[in-house]
Amino acid sequence: MDRVTPTVVILGIVLLVFVGLALGWRARRSRQAALPALEVPPATLGAPLAVDDGFYVATTHAEAPTDRIAVRGLGFRARAGVAVHPEGVVLSIAGRPDVFIPTSAIVGVGRATWTIDRVVGKDGLVFVRWTYGGTDVDTNLRVAEPASLVAALQTIAPAVKESA
Repeated sequence: MDRVTPTVVILGIVLLVFVGLALGWRARRSRQAALPALEVPPATLGAPLAVDDGFYVATTHAEAPTDRIAVRGLGFRARAGVAVHPEGVVLSIAGRPDVFIPTSAIVGVGRATWTIDRVVGKDGLVFVRWTYGGTDVDTNLRVAEPASLVAALQTIAPAVKESA
């Protein structure tokens, strides 16, 4: 009988934590609901300058690597492919339609060491800083060949200092 009360209290606290997390995520999505739909890749793209596979880690507000964008399929980490074309970048995030980031929206590219819940070795992440709905955001990728991907990205966009 003396174990029932502490067990109920602990379960109540755990339940409150999960309710708080759910309400926080819902509030974040509500605040970001005005962001526009993501662009789809155009039917005609030039030959890719680079193609790589790895993980989509997160899209965050630029210079705020803990402020995740949670809408339009950008909220969760997933396997992804990335292709750099002269017209822009195509992200193929598992379970989502392909996303196109036009060259005109790209503000810069670079390398980072951490974002949100992901810390990797020095310069282990590649980020693309782009303008999305009037807001500069960083899309972070963990790929097999980060140096060659950054080199290809720098042919269509300027380099910027590490985001984090």
